[in-house]
Amino acid sequence: MDYIDTLRIFRSVVEARSFTRAADMHGLATPVVSRAIARLEKRLGSRLFHRTTRAVSLTEAAERFYDGCCRVLDDLDALEAGATEQTREPSGVLRLVAHTTAAVNRLVPLIASFKRAYPKVTLDVTLTERPVDLVADGFDLGLVLPFMLNNDGTVTKLLDRIPLALATTPAYLAATSTPLHPDDLESHVFVPMPPSLRKPSLTFRVGDDDVTVRMRYDVASNNPDFNCAMVLEGFGIGILPLPLVQRELETGRLVTLLDEFPIIDGQIELRIAYASRTLLPAKVRAFIDHATEFFGDATQVAQKGN
Repeated sequence: MDYIDTLRIFRSVVEARSFTRAADMHGLATPVVSRAIARLEKRLGSRLFHRTTRAVSLTEAAERFYDGCCRVLDDLDALEAGATEQTREPSGVLRLVAHTTAAVNRLVPLIASFKRAYPKVTLDVTLTERPVDLVADGFDLGLVLPFMLNNDGTVTKLLDRIPLALATTPAYLAATSTPLHPDDLESHVFVPMPPSLRKPSLTFRVGDDDVTVRMRYDVASNNPDFNCAMVLEGFGIGILPLPLVQRELETGRLVTLLDEFPIIDGQIELRIAYASRTLLPAKVRAFIDHATEFFGDATQVAQKGN
């Protein structure tokens, strides 16, 4: 029996004026209550109760101790109630980290819809494209790409698959040549992700075979927006998220290449990540469920549109 339990028993004995009734209140045998009070008296170095066969009365020390004991237990109960409430009702600050480019086009609608559903949650959003450790960096959740997670214990759930487009400008093709087969890419220059994040090669499905092409490059970065801008400046071929370049493709500023040859692993997985499956605060559970529904609905709409 810990000290807090002993204090609760002491309070019950005082208020019930009976060791037996206090024992009934806590579902204990009367001797257990007697031993708890004896341990408390030994700890305090003072007698707390006068006992007769008919009544229990408080000593002066018990009267003084009772008031402070009640304040401590009431404060503890309030603290526990607040913590319990946080696990039931979504509230408080939710610290979220998200991949800048992969999530930004969907993040604002997601956050807006979440805030309308859960107005008591305040969101602190950090955008980055570097690896993160959710626990060490103090984040509740992440909307991340797989390479961003450097902790094997992190729990993740797939939200979306973002297709990649092999794209460049008509001017670049006019100055070089238009590749008609994956092998033709050997003579071209790329603007890729850096080798530390993605292998500098592309693998295509050609009939029943896989053809791997190494990418030559003069500029690489971890930011697809930057890479897209460099491609638009004529510095080569980009492997870019399709939603990011959709407008440039529609206006003709960019064109796709080798559409008839599927790229192996030609999609980016966007995942929601969190530290543990157990004892999730309500705000975290609510966001996980909301994001799952949001991206699921969005995926269904996109499929219907196609």
